[in-house]
Amino acid sequence: MNANSPHSEQPLELCLIEGDGIGREIVPAAIRVLEIIAPDVVVHPSKAGWECFQSCGTPLPDATLDEAARCRAVLIGAVSSPAYPVDGYFSPVVSLRRALHTFANLRPVRHLPVPTSREGVDLLVVRENTEDLYIGHEHTEDEGRRGIAEKVITREATERVARLAYDLATRADRRKVTIVHKANVLQQSDGLFRRVALEVAGYYPEIVTDELFVDTAAYWMVKDPSRFDVILTPNLYGDILSDMAAAWGGGLGLAPSLSLGNGAAIAEPIHAHAGDIAGMGLANPTATILSLAMLLDHHWRRPEAARRIEQAVHATFSEGDHTIDIYSEGAISTMEFTERVCAHLT
Repeated sequence: MNANSPHSEQPLELCLIEGDGIGREIVPAAIRVLEIIAPDVVVHPSKAGWECFQSCGTPLPDATLDEAARCRAVLIGAVSSPAYPVDGYFSPVVSLRRALHTFANLRPVRHLPVPTSREGVDLLVVRENTEDLYIGHEHTEDEGRRGIAEKVITREATERVARLAYDLATRADRRKVTIVHKANVLQQSDGLFRRVALEVAGYYPEIVTDELFVDTAAYWMVKDPSRFDVILTPNLYGDILSDMAAAWGGGLGLAPSLSLGNGAAIAEPIHAHAGDIAGMGLANPTATILSLAMLLDHHWRRPEAARRIEQAVHATFSEGDHTIDIYSEGAISTMEFTERVCAHLT
């Protein structure tokens, strides 16, 4: 049995976190889909995020962390994080990733039948999820005039995410992995990532491996994203490149992600909490629904259910149904769109 799949005799359980803003609309939409496609999953509502911090004094209560650790599967909606220091606040998503040791973040981008998507795009960004500049080791000096951040790359973390990337490529019959780095400048950190990733590549001779500096990769992401199949890269670059790639998949409202570890997974859309439209029924639930499909596929090992969700979303768009972020004419509400997806599942 795969390390990422739960024991078959145990019920599937999901720690459910709506988050902030439109999270309170898009997460219930995804659960509506889950109730049809996998009615045996037991859902445990929990709290996290900025609104949780304001009401509870912490963005990630111990009860939520305990529930996530017990379920080993999390679906979390968009969470708001201030762009300035707030005493006592930390990113609940980053903390969940660390607590569950979800060391790889998977962000697929595929063409969907909407005007904002580009035909021929089908790529997967595999982003190391535990280190790089995102470890949060930073401080100021000289009375606040100098800010310093520490970038950490380790052999262990690079090797495990590289092996996962090549394993995923093999299982999905993908032909090429592009290692993205900036080793010409950051020779000791990105240089280590590059060396270890190439060592792992040697165990997969059937997969074509190439490499790009991150600035060159950004250029090709804008010019011709179809040159990419699988991208393997450190944390920060993966965050940026996957958001760039999302534009070719139709926009951030359609972009799913899954943080994956050994026996644990966190599904989440990559878009912001969009507080300005919260409660108005305008949010696009597609990214959250497709994140749920990734959870079914990669963690619960139900690929047939995942494909059914993906096909239902594709069919809904093909019929011209869409939310207002795609285009305004003929736009329908969050729940109307969800119900039309669900109609393709029944």
